[in-house]
Amino acid sequence: MNMKLPKNELIDKLRALELPPEDFAIFGSGPMWAHGLHEMHDLDVLARGEAWKKAKANGTLQKAIVSGEKVDFADGLIEVFDTWGPGEWNVDELIDTAEEFDGIKFVKLANVLKWKRLMGREKDADHVKLIEQYMHN
Repeated sequence: MNMKLPKNELIDKLRALELPPEDFAIFGSGPMWAHGLHEMHDLDVLARGEAWKKAKANGTLQKAIVSGEKVDFADGLIEVFDTWGPGEWNVDELIDTAEEFDGIKFVKLANVLKWKRLMGREKDADHVKLIEQYMHN
């Protein structure tokens, strides 16, 4: 199912990077935004294969805080990661099972819920409640 997204400047900037759509998915709070649950202030993008190669070729590679490496775009408002953490995550599975909105993949809310529980920050507790309520309805 390919659902529509509201207009968003960060999504436009992500599209402008021209990453191969089959090789990345938005993670973090982005999937909550796609489902209308939360505002989006930045984009966390999980990339593999050609999308990761293209991101590295067009940005500056850095060590990610939790695990792996990342490349920043749009003054750090778009972060492209090669792995995800904390926890054990299969990058291919996260991308391959992601939901599509306007041609862009978003990691499933069940995975966002699992990740938010692992992160355990104050804002994550609020997000866990929102996602649980949404998935229950």
